[in-house]
Amino acid sequence: MKLGLLGDIHGNDSALLAVLAAASSSGVEKLLVTGDLVGYYYAPLKVLDLLQSWDRHVVRGNHEDMLVNARSDPEFLAQVDARYGTGLRTAIEQLSEQQIDELCSLSHPLELTIDGCRILLCHGAPWDNDCYVYPDAQPALLERCAMQEFDLVVLGHTHYPMQQMLGGTRVVNPGSVGQPRNRRPGAHWALFDTASRSVEFRQEQYDSSALVHECQQRHPELPYLAEVLIRK
Repeated sequence: MKLGLLGDIHGNDSALLAVLAAASSSGVEKLLVTGDLVGYYYAPLKVLDLLQSWDRHVVRGNHEDMLVNARSDPEFLAQVDARYGTGLRTAIEQLSEQQIDELCSLSHPLELTIDGCRILLCHGAPWDNDCYVYPDAQPALLERCAMQEFDLVVLGHTHYPMQQMLGGTRVVNPGSVGQPRNRRPGAHWALFDTASRSVEFRQEQYDSSALVHECQQRHPELPYLAEVLIRK
């Protein structure tokens, strides 16, 4: 079975649309989503709508954790606005109470067996969804992530694609759909084949100009929100 590994969508529906179109044309049957569907950008409802028709497993990211507090604590939400922009506030405004409840109650991590392949789906590290595991992480951290009872451990959070083979466990981060940080503009994801146990990293091009303009209009004080989408 072909699995689409993706995450860190962050309310960027144009990027997700490009990834899902590529996944469909590549024969992907199931999505494994590493969390952070919301935050930073401004189309969380469209993101959820786009995912709705897919067979998928989704875990909770740190931005879903922030949503738990932000929905009921105006002071905390204001702090999030100042640091990350109004993406999380937009999610609270656009999504129904049921949709927010579902996002806030997502599991982390999630153990799966698909076609005999034992998979652990995470956001940060398996034990902490706000732990950054970068490609150049210390060997001890990578080895701790490569839990040997699993064939595949899927991580997100860093927005950097990564693949490490440690013992019999493959540790993969597909990169970020909605906000790449590796200076390669586009929507990043990965294709995993359960038969061959192979990973193919993918990068889909899409027109981010409207979103860049929206960021500049909404948050001139946070230039990173726009610049990260287009920097090389």
